[in-house]
Amino acid sequence: MSTVVGGVFTSHVPAIGAAIAKGLQNDPYWKPFFDGFPPVQRWLQQVKPNVAVVFYNDHGLNFFLDKMPTFAVGAAARYENADEGWGLPLFKPFEGAADLSWHIIEQMVESEFDPTTCQSMLVDHSLAIPFELCWPEAETWPVKIVPIAVNTVQHPLPSPARCLALGRAVGRALDSWAGNEKIVVMGTGGLSHQLDGERAGFINTPYDLFCLDNLATDPDALVKQSSLDIIEQAGSQGVELLNWIAARGALTGQVEELSRNYHVPISNTAAATVLLENKALVAA
Repeated sequence: MSTVVGGVFTSHVPAIGAAIAKGLQNDPYWKPFFDGFPPVQRWLQQVKPNVAVVFYNDHGLNFFLDKMPTFAVGAAARYENADEGWGLPLFKPFEGAADLSWHIIEQMVESEFDPTTCQSMLVDHSLAIPFELCWPEAETWPVKIVPIAVNTVQHPLPSPARCLALGRAVGRALDSWAGNEKIVVMGTGGLSHQLDGERAGFINTPYDLFCLDNLATDPDALVKQSSLDIIEQAGSQGVELLNWIAARGALTGQVEELSRNYHVPISNTAAATVLLENKALVAA
């Protein structure tokens, strides 16, 4: 049987990709953020997952305001990275875990979710940058991927409770998967930030810390508000927290926080990195 070894949660700000390309990891502005990744990298080297199920949000590369699925699941054999306008260098292509994708899709539908199935899909910075952070020296990615895109852009947005339920449906699918893969779950985006309007530059550190404090131990505490409430608390782009909530739902074992990093600001964004381990499952 497959094993869900744990979860990695991190920001995906495009400026991080530019910093990586320019070799600025030890620059005083960037170092406090990049310092959060050695524990994650060491854990990944030790546990050696070979599949990553990634909850993220598309930034107009596949879906735009005229066609915006609430949830979309990639079911391709290969995913190319493309730049959606930030001028970032292109990252390495990704191999897809298509058989697992179809299993997840089937189980999601049985759980009364209706995902858009994408047998052809590009992936943007919100998926590629976290991989560069987690496996910085990799010539090819050591994991196959199942990308799951969550609408955090076009209203009406899914509720936090719906995203947690989605993640739990995916977690049940992973628990029932008959393969022998080691699976890491990833949630990307956030934390609090707003890039436009009268509140541009808005950051809410107390709310971010509330989310970080409850992510491992009480994810239900994060879903007692609506998506609009999260926008008020965390900013219009801070609602990417929905990706974290969905990813946390996919961890069904005894979860323990192994590392956490929080740094303000990175490009007007409260940036965070959290590593959670499914202790009971890893021990098995």
